[in-house]
Amino acid sequence: MDGKKRLTEEELAEGLRSLPGWTVEEGKRIVKKYLFPTFPDAIRFVDRVAELAEEHNHHPFIAIDYRKVTLRLTTWRAGGLTALDLASAEAYDRLAP
Repeated sequence: MDGKKRLTEEELAEGLRSLPGWTVEEGKRIVKKYLFPTFPDAIRFVDRVAELAEEHNHHPFIAIDYRKVTLRLTTWRAGGLTALDLASAEAYDRLAP
């Protein structure tokens, strides 16, 4: 799949099957909440996400609420979700303990 081409609903549904916990928000973003044992653990995760996002030049929306981190992904230049969002979600899941 092309990282700049918007996914069809079928492609998105197929991609999300292998990404437990990720859900579609308003048809334009995918979102997942991670819960960590401590606040410093949550911040370490966010630091790792930031490094990976910078490497791939594809940055998530990040919300930090004490031990809970919420990531939201979309591809602005495509006007919705692309394979790049699914690949990023998979990479971020690998960073979580």
